[in-house]
Amino acid sequence: MVDAHQTFVIVGGGLAGAKAAETLRSEGFTGRVILICDERDHPYERPPLSKGFLTGSQERDSVFVHEPAWYAQADIELHLGLPAVHLDRAAKAVTLGDGTRVHYDRLLLATGAEPRRLDIPGTDLAGVHHLRRLAHAERLKGVLTTLGRDNGQLVIAGAGWIGLEVAAAARGYGAEVTIVEPEPTPLHPVLGPELGALFADLHGEHGVRFHFGARLTEITGQDGMVLAALTDDGEEHPAHSVLAAIGAAPRTALAEAAGLEVVDRAAGGGIAVDTSLRTSDPDIFAAGDVASAPLAFLEGTPVRAALPPSARLRVEHWANALNGGPAAARAMLGQDVAYDRVPYFFSDQYDVGLEYSGYAPPGSYDQVLVRGDVGKRQFIAFWLNDGRLLAGMNVNVWDVTESIQQLIRGGRQLDPAALADPAVPLTSLLP
Repeated sequence: MVDAHQTFVIVGGGLAGAKAAETLRSEGFTGRVILICDERDHPYERPPLSKGFLTGSQERDSVFVHEPAWYAQADIELHLGLPAVHLDRAAKAVTLGDGTRVHYDRLLLATGAEPRRLDIPGTDLAGVHHLRRLAHAERLKGVLTTLGRDNGQLVIAGAGWIGLEVAAAARGYGAEVTIVEPEPTPLHPVLGPELGALFADLHGEHGVRFHFGARLTEITGQDGMVLAALTDDGEEHPAHSVLAAIGAAPRTALAEAAGLEVVDRAAGGGIAVDTSLRTSDPDIFAAGDVASAPLAFLEGTPVRAALPPSARLRVEHWANALNGGPAAARAMLGQDVAYDRVPYFFSDQYDVGLEYSGYAPPGSYDQVLVRGDVGKRQFIAFWLNDGRLLAGMNVNVWDVTESIQQLIRGGRQLDPAALADPAVPLTSLLP
């Protein structure tokens, strides 16, 4: 039975929002829980959209966080296909797209992010795609199937994680793929030149063509269909479809209009939260892709002391939504919460699987070490600053994430020779 003396509202029907709703119930909250989702699909997980679902190895139903019937069973009031269009903090109410006004005692903003758009001529053509939502993935899956059957050409703007994963999926269908990337290697801002070249080689071996040091300037077409993609160095790339994979922007419009503190876009953007995921309004919390939080996992380490005191981090990956939603729910219930997870993400491309833990932005590290065999793509890479581990990426090496994250948290100077030696267990380097 629901006790309506308190109403907790969650805006955002992704993984963070769905797990927050689940946690409220599992922690014993008996008030109303209202989950507002601007998509018509039930809450789902996003990694399969560029991985298993896109490649065809996962069925559509496997992407959903819960069975549809679960929401009624858990007394979660689910509003599908209705965006939240206004937040009135004084009245503690959210207005939906159909005019419905929903009161809250506490509110969680899990509004996520949206794909950045190409600001060039031709983006209104039917063959230009983005990948963020299940509907996008369903459409793109059909496109890749057709391109593969007809030996069609896909041009991808951006050699980040989404661009590379879609490239791998496209090659699996037999489509021809060209990736246009302004940096000198794939994943350059994340992995640097040391490891970015590995992914250029991996995709090159599978027939993907790269065009580095260039940006798209125009997409040309005829009768609404894509014909080619032009770059700023004068090149013309034949194309039947174009995917814009140039990153995502946090969906902060609702928060900004309501006067909540937000982070400057130059610093990553997002809704500013403290370590309990509370915003500048004590009754409003934020989690998932839209939340920009202090670097709590680095507190007390020498590396943290080298960063600006106000430094925050917005993490756009699955694990942050999976863990952040429940943490915010517990904070909404008044529990003592300190969200200090080490950032983590994973990727699958062809026969390469990897996990990345930590935070090593450009300029923060002075050494990259490798343990294992890069040629066989079975290794662990470590990014260090003054011998202290900032981040680690294990490629086709498993069951080491926990140790890597403990080494990052420890903040101790490590012996480089031992760290690079596969014969030395990582557990032996722990304090």
